[in-house]
Amino acid sequence: MTDMVLAQDVQKYYGAFHALKGVNLQVSAGEVVCLIGPSGSGKSTLLRCLNQLESIDGGAIRIDGELAGYRQHGNTVRELSDAQVSRQRLASGMVFQRFNLFGHQTALQNIMEGPVVVQRRPRAQVRDEAMALLKRVGLADKHGSYPTELSGGQQQRVAIARALAMKPKLMLFDEPTSALDPELVSEVLAVMRDLAKSGMTMIVVTHELSFAREVANRVVFMDRGTLIETGTPDQVLGNPEHPRTREFINAVLA
Repeated sequence: MTDMVLAQDVQKYYGAFHALKGVNLQVSAGEVVCLIGPSGSGKSTLLRCLNQLESIDGGAIRIDGELAGYRQHGNTVRELSDAQVSRQRLASGMVFQRFNLFGHQTALQNIMEGPVVVQRRPRAQVRDEAMALLKRVGLADKHGSYPTELSGGQQQRVAIARALAMKPKLMLFDEPTSALDPELVSEVLAVMRDLAKSGMTMIVVTHELSFAREVANRVVFMDRGTLIETGTPDQVLGNPEHPRTREFINAVLA
């Protein structure tokens, strides 16, 4: 299997705070990896570094074999321009805790915005694809609705469709259900299950351990900027080796 994500000795500082301490992570194409861990452990920071919303202070990240943020010529490494970084960023779609939909646009318009404006693809083609994505996330009948007319779960499903409209190779989810009322969580997780079954490479920051157990190929536990333990869901969630992992899982289940 080819590596869709390869993070090597990734370092990230915020002033004196060492947020990521030599993180190494490899994710194969088509693999679903769930990142779990306490708040402040570096999970969201790692996702933002993978998507180049944050620059790294050491190490290297490759997405589908391409060095993120830099171009290497022999022994020389040069930083990419903002435009080149923006082009690289299109390889990954990101779904945040908050839905960040454009309030003045309908669900359909929100999904069409990126492909039409950024990728300059034909509007008619994009509209057909956007309608197909709305159907895929169970919202075909809401194409003319504005965000204020949608529930939180519906808004998050539109946000997922919007990310998919850019045809990413990789989907990053940063606690996509944490801002939702409990009864709306299942509808978003159902869409993510469907994505996983379709073969999409996914890295998911989540506290939904049952979802991680069911869908993930691997679960990674992070704490204080380091990867503490990684393995299959049965290994990490069912029989963790590290005391800190056991402590965290017991606290979540309690």
